[in-house]
Amino acid sequence: MKVEVEKQPGSVSKLQIELPPEEVAKEWDAIANSFARFAKIPGYRPGKAPRTVIDKRFRREIQDELTKKLVSKSYHEAVEQEQLRVASLTNIEDIQFGEDKSMRFRATVVTAPEFELPDYKNISVQLPDTKVSEAEVDAALERLRDQSADFVDVPRRGLQMGDFAVIDFEGSVDTKPISEIAPQASKNLQAGKKFWLHLAGDNFLPKFCEQLVGQKAGETRLVIVEFPADFPIKELAGKKADYAVTLREIKEKVPPPLDDAFAAKLDPGKSLADLRQMIEHDIEHAKQHDLERAKESQILRYLHEHIQFELPPALLQNETRRALAELVQRNREHGVTDEMLKEKEKELIDGAAGVAAQRLKTNFILHRIADREKIQVTKEDLDLRLRQEAARYDISPEKMRKELQQKDALDDVAEQILLGKTLDFLKANVSIESTVKEEKP
Repeated sequence: MKVEVEKQPGSVSKLQIELPPEEVAKEWDAIANSFARFAKIPGYRPGKAPRTVIDKRFRREIQDELTKKLVSKSYHEAVEQEQLRVASLTNIEDIQFGEDKSMRFRATVVTAPEFELPDYKNISVQLPDTKVSEAEVDAALERLRDQSADFVDVPRRGLQMGDFAVIDFEGSVDTKPISEIAPQASKNLQAGKKFWLHLAGDNFLPKFCEQLVGQKAGETRLVIVEFPADFPIKELAGKKADYAVTLREIKEKVPPPLDDAFAAKLDPGKSLADLRQMIEHDIEHAKQHDLERAKESQILRYLHEHIQFELPPALLQNETRRALAELVQRNREHGVTDEMLKEKEKELIDGAAGVAAQRLKTNFILHRIADREKIQVTKEDLDLRLRQEAARYDISPEKMRKELQQKDALDDVAEQILLGKTLDFLKANVSIESTVKEEKP
């Protein structure tokens, strides 16, 4: 096989690949003989038509089969022969067959950047203390008490900070309802019925809660809100709004006593001591997870600081598009409107470009380490991941595999496994310098 490599700017290489006639002829004969056995040609009994007739009549079909069989195989052999680190196959084109049964085609690839790996074993890391303190368990218990609290009516006094108010309200600017001025704004900015509001500093709208202190059930008050000049809803930015607020009820939050009955309510049959032990175990598990993330973060920071190279522009552009799509989707899930996204377009694109560059560089480095350490994804690795993903979505592993194959996403799963195994290898070989003490909550 003859291979010519033309390197171009931007880490792009063009491969001219030519297969020798004897290799192509061997495959041609095998495919043509298969056609000859079953072809129905007028004037000949099945399987008796001369090869020259078969070659002429089914030339296009034979070439299509040859293309499917030889192009992918010879492309991979050419990459291995030339020892290219291919990051992405961009295109295969200009497939030609010679009269002598030779075959040639061009492949355009993006190659991985060249760089030297630093000493990546025994990377020094500082890790957080995983010991669980009594104060942390106490704080977790208080959060559970808070979540289990009852809301008790307070009928004979005015509102106080810390209370929960059940209100009806409607906002207006210059006597026009906010629902007309800024229809795209959140409903909670416009008006509400039986709206629960926790009276706390900086909660809800600017200085809203403070103006309700002392209000009694059944009373209506005028609350004035001055929106800041940089308020994200431009129709309200810098404006003064009037809110008519009617107080329906005052509720006080009353947490339950911290005793065995409280524990049994959360988990039948458990005592308070059991509950504390369960919480301690959960916190310890979370800290172990944080420890692994701390290892990973410091390893990647070390590698990024000690390795410098230019990212292939074509791959960076594709990765930026993907990161941008992810950012936009996350913002939409958090209620950000398309209009607001448009206003933040440059900020989003810059953010996506940063994420893409970081992600792409990390992948190149981890792939190189995987090559060096001969880390590979086995069939067992892939089967295990498919079973885990199938369990998450409550479907069979076979259905999960089929869906991924239809989306052409099995290679992406294998890629995730490879990068994960490489990170696990690096984390198993760190050098722990000292312990970083966590601040008390």
